[in-house]
Amino acid sequence: MPKFTKRFVEAIKPDPVKPLKFWDAELKGFGLIVLPTGRRTYCIEYRNTDRIKKRLKIGVHGHITTEEARDLAKKGLGQVAHGEDPTTQRKQVNLLPTIGDLALNYIERHGYKKKLSSLKGDRGLLKNVILPALGPLKVAHVTRRDIESIHKNFQDTPYKANHSLRLLSKMFNLAISWGWREDNPAALIPKYQEEKRDRWLNAEELNRLWEVLDCHSDHMTAYVFKFLILTGARKGEVLRATWDQFDFRIGVWTKPSHLTKQKKKQHLPLSEKAIEVLQIVKRRTPKGSIYVFPGRIEGEPLKEIKTFWKTVLKESKLENVRIHDLRHTHASHLVSSGLSLSIVGKLLGHTQASTTQRYAHLADEPLRHAAELFGSKVGTNKLTLKNMEEKESPLSSHKKTALDNA
Repeated sequence: MPKFTKRFVEAIKPDPVKPLKFWDAELKGFGLIVLPTGRRTYCIEYRNTDRIKKRLKIGVHGHITTEEARDLAKKGLGQVAHGEDPTTQRKQVNLLPTIGDLALNYIERHGYKKKLSSLKGDRGLLKNVILPALGPLKVAHVTRRDIESIHKNFQDTPYKANHSLRLLSKMFNLAISWGWREDNPAALIPKYQEEKRDRWLNAEELNRLWEVLDCHSDHMTAYVFKFLILTGARKGEVLRATWDQFDFRIGVWTKPSHLTKQKKKQHLPLSEKAIEVLQIVKRRTPKGSIYVFPGRIEGEPLKEIKTFWKTVLKESKLENVRIHDLRHTHASHLVSSGLSLSIVGKLLGHTQASTTQRYAHLADEPLRHAAELFGSKVGTNKLTLKNMEEKESPLSSHKKTALDNA
């Protein structure tokens, strides 16, 4: 039998009934199997340390070249010479968990700890970003370069890129704790700079929006938006709020820990206007409903409000405004009115001062007004002195002229 070459392999005519086996004349144990269909598969055949005869497929001709197959055969037979069993090793590799397995375990074992909205976002990233790129790869074989490629592919959408990176990092940390690999390839990869949204409604825009909401007084969702404006609360907190959280006597909304982002109970004072909105809603809420804003399905809260929000924006002639921007609007007006960042942070439920710091530039407004106040005084004094000079008596003016001439 000759040495395997591309010409020799492709010249073999398949037997229409049974497979044909050929062995390379130069490398012992390097074989070729030709099926009746014409498929040509390279393999190695050997005996392991227990003298058990085994065969390991290397690849199909056309997918790999003859020389590539020879190199792989040398590598496999070399492992056998060192007492290893490449067939067993391949089976072990095949049993290794993939990124798809890791994603499934992440959802099942960690997802229940997250808010439904956050879990929904993770599912979207897994489906649209991570699994298409890494799904079939073994968890143990994923490299930092693989992760960097995903991150770079979404550099035009830095928030999505960074969120994917954080999700992968969390998944690999879990993989380490489960013994699936020893390091985290997503760790220490630099994140892209994220530009924080700075959209909030000024007084004119806010009044315009409120007037449109007044025109929809028969629509329950209009009161959701009013309550969001008046409290600065998050959408999820408002939609899942129940009547037992409110004390109308003292005007306080006690948000339970499972409702807040920080997982801490929060007591939020309510303005008279916010209480007025709740009282209107109370009169219109079906008896027996535990939710402040009940949905169409009995026993469940209102969920879909985005469609009505689009209608409201169109009628208000407002652009580039998200529902969450109502929270920014609430905070921005408080800060620009002179309230300290620490007080506003407490009202918003921020646990870290750095979170409220995004509104710091608005806190300069009272200082600017004070500076303008002093500036106006200086300007006024200057004008007064000038007027006094103009109103000098003719005698005084004559004396001044004489002095100037002298």
